[in-house]
Amino acid sequence: DLDECATSPCKDHQFCLNTDGSFLCKGCDASCVGCTGEGSDKCKTCASGYVKEDEKCTDIDECNLPEKVCMKENQDCVNTSGSYKCVCSEGFEDKDGTCVQT
Repeated sequence: DLDECATSPCKDHQFCLNTDGSFLCKGCDASCVGCTGEGSDKCKTCASGYVKEDEKCTDIDECNLPEKVCMKENQDCVNTSGSYKCVCSEGFEDKDGTCVQT
């Protein structure tokens, strides 16, 4: 078997898997920018919103940072994979970018 992966035939956001007589290009984990294999522990570097922790790229919980990320009144922070979003607190709704009582 010829190792086709030796010539790095895959794209930047993929890793190469040598198979018998061929190869496969598989997508890197969402937490990676470039990778050497499957999973968040095989990242070359971590994607934005992720930090290297115990040799793995893990999500940064922006909602638990000392500095508040959702600055508007009556607004809550919701952590998402690689990011966060600001939503109106319970009992409030978004009206032209302001959280007003419902």
